[in-house]
Amino acid sequence: MPNIAIIGSRGYPSYYGGFETLVRRLAPYLVDAGWDVTVYGRPGIKTDDPGRDPRVMTKTTRGVESKSLSTLSYSFTSVVDAAAAKPDVALLLNCATGYWLPMLKARGIPTLVNVDGLEWERAKWNRMGKTVFKTGAKMTAAWADRLVFDAKEIGRRWHEDFHRDGVFIPYGGTPAGEQLPVEPGLEHGKYALLVARFVEENTISPFVEAAHALSERMDVVFVGSSGYGGDVEASVARLAAENPRVHWFGHVKDDRRLAALWQHAGAYFHGHSVGGTNPALVQAMALGAPIVARDTVYNREVLHGSGLMVPPEAGAIARAVEGLVNSPDLQAQLGWGAQARANDVYTWDKVCGAYELELRALLKPVAVRVPLALPVPAAASPRPARMGVGSPAAAGAAARHAVGAK
Repeated sequence: MPNIAIIGSRGYPSYYGGFETLVRRLAPYLVDAGWDVTVYGRPGIKTDDPGRDPRVMTKTTRGVESKSLSTLSYSFTSVVDAAAAKPDVALLLNCATGYWLPMLKARGIPTLVNVDGLEWERAKWNRMGKTVFKTGAKMTAAWADRLVFDAKEIGRRWHEDFHRDGVFIPYGGTPAGEQLPVEPGLEHGKYALLVARFVEENTISPFVEAAHALSERMDVVFVGSSGYGGDVEASVARLAAENPRVHWFGHVKDDRRLAALWQHAGAYFHGHSVGGTNPALVQAMALGAPIVARDTVYNREVLHGSGLMVPPEAGAIARAVEGLVNSPDLQAQLGWGAQARANDVYTWDKVCGAYELELRALLKPVAVRVPLALPVPAAASPRPARMGVGSPAAAGAAARHAVGAK
C-alpha cells in the first residue's frame, strides 16, 4: 500500500478555504483507492468532527499564526516531519512550500505541488510578502517533480514566467441533489449573495457600496470574513448593524446551509480577481446559482459564458445584480448553464481521479525479488527448467527483463 503525505492545508477536516475543501474530498478518495494517507495540519482541528473519515491519519505541527508567516512556518515543520517519515510521495499545496522542497528531494521523496494562484500579485501582501511568494514560486519551479495548475491560465503564466509545465486539475463542485430549505427571513430568488474572504482583491468594497443601494429594494447576504479583522470586515459589520436587510453570517461551516444560500439566491456575486479556478465559484455553479462575476480571465475561463461579467465598479455591480434578481427567466437560464458547465468539467470524481493518476505516476517501481537457485542433489536427475507461472526460472527471466540484465 503506497503512502502519501499531504502538506500545506490547515488540516483534515477543515472548512476554511479551497485547499481544505480539496483535502476533505481527496484524502478519503485516496484511501478508497488503496493509499495510506497522512494529512498535516495546524492546531484546532476537531477530531470528533462527524465529517471526518477515521481512515485518514492526521498530524499537527507547530507554526506561527499570522497573516504573513502561517503558511511558511507550518509547511516547514510539516516537511521536516515528513522528511523523517519518508512517505512514498508528497502532495504540497501552495508554492510557498517551495522553500522546503530540497529537504524532500534529499530524502528521495517525489513531490506533486499545487501551485495555487499568483500570490505575489495579491493586494493584501506588502512588497516583502510578494517577494517571499515569488521566490517560493521560483523554488517550486526548480525543485518540484510535478506541478498542478487549477486553471489553464495559471499554467500559461507558469510556462511563460518560470518555464515549467504541468497538469490542469481544477476544483470540483457538489450538486445538492435536492431542494434545500430557504434560509429563514429570506425569499427564494429575491436576494443578492456574496461568499468570499474579505480582502480587497475579492471586490468586497465595491460590493459593500453596491449593497447600500441594493438593500433599498432587496435583501443582501454576506458570507465570509477576513480571518484577521481589518477595515473591510469592519465596513461589512457596520452595514449589517445599520441595515436590517443586510445579513452578515460570517464564516459558514455548515455545507448544507451554505449550499441552500447559493441554491436560492437571486444573484450570486463573485468578485475574485486573482488566483485560478475558485472553489466557491465552482460550487455555486454546481448548485445552479445565477452568477454575476467580476470580469477576469480566470472567471471567464471557468464560467465559459454561463454568467454575467461586470467591471469592479459599484454602479455596474448594482445594475447587473438588480437586473438579474428582477428576471426569473434569466436566473433560470444562467443557473442551468452554470450547472451544465460544472457537470461537464468541475466534478470531484474527475478532480480526485486526476490527482490519483498523477500521484501513481510518481511512485517508484517496486524491485522484483528473485528466489535463490538451489543446487540439484547429486542423486537426482537434473531436468530442464520449466517457464511456468511462479517458477524460479520465470521469476528470474522477468527480473532480467525488468532491469535490462544480460
